Amino acid sequence: MKTPMSSDTKLTKEEEGEYVDNTKYKGIIGNLLYLTTSRPDIMFSVCLCARFQEDPKTYHLEAVKRIFRYIKGTTYLGVWYPKGSGVAIVVYADSDHAGDYVDRKSTSGICTFMGCCLTSLFLKKQTALAISITEAEYVSAGKACQQELWMKQALIDYDIRLDDLSIMCDNKGAIDLSKNPMQHPRTKHIKIRHHFLRDNL
Repeated sequence: MKTPMSSDTKLTKEEEGEYVDNTKYKGIIGNLLYLTTSRPDIMFSVCLCARFQEDPKTYHLEAVKRIFRYIKGTTYLGVWYPKGSGVAIVVYADSDHAGDYVDRKSTSGICTFMGCCLTSLFLKKQTALAISITEAEYVSAGKACQQELWMKQALIDYDIRLDDLSIMCDNKGAIDLSKNPMQHPRTKHIKIRHHFLRDNL
């Protein structure tokens, strides 16, 4: 397979379909989650399949088998860490608005680069339901800010001090929301903890 999951695949918790042994399914998912440390390209697909570990159906298992077929055809892929790359940190944040077909929650995706090396990858379903694309992206950017501040603090232990840190976000509304305190009255529906990003800007 050329991709770990088809863009047409919509995994849900529907009652239709034959049940699969959940112990076997959990074991397969556990192995794939272990593999995501060196293969971030399968993380989204694996995490999506992992949401159905309690009552997996045959079509969930078929999605997992496709991931294995993709891995078999792409064994040459992996994370590359060249010697002597810089220490500048850049964090990329993105989200898919209402991408979960079960509860319509968004998924935050964050990756951190130190120089040209990927140092961390974070992919998690948001806890609150975002009512706009801007809100979903803003929540992701807030998580990215937390990750970046943690990395900055961790580097101090190695006597590396960084001043300017970058968060890359592709949503103008989320960027404007983080920079402009006058937008605060319009965003009271967003949980207070997500204003962490603007406070640290």
